[in-house]
Amino acid sequence: MSVIPQELEDILTKRSFGHVATIGPQGEPQSNPVWIDWDGEHLKFSQTTTRQKYRNLQREPRISVSVHDPEQPYRYLEVRGRVARIEDDPDNAFINRMAKKYMDADEYPYHQPGDHRVIVHVQPEHTTRM
Repeated sequence: MSVIPQELEDILTKRSFGHVATIGPQGEPQSNPVWIDWDGEHLKFSQTTTRQKYRNLQREPRISVSVHDPEQPYRYLEVRGRVARIEDDPDNAFINRMAKKYMDADEYPYHQPGDHRVIVHVQPEHTTRM
């Protein structure tokens, strides 16, 4: 059974941005917005392996993701959990799907040669909400 309240799951399937907070190498918080996907079990987002967020999660898998409803900004959900797994996205299928959802583009337009993309799967353990 998911800890995500059923009445707030729709926030995770809209074009909502997830503000991902990780723990940096000196214990400092680091936060940035990402495109998110929800499969009913894991909250997912794409990342390149050269980013600080990826390095932070390799070292410390605890994570917090805050998401607000784009149509009702005072309606939000914070998901705290751990990275369950990180999978390669060698053909960019996941990031392309996110580009379709968020930009209505068939392909992610900001891909750079040499980018190594992964899909981060977050296992929710706790939520807070408005």
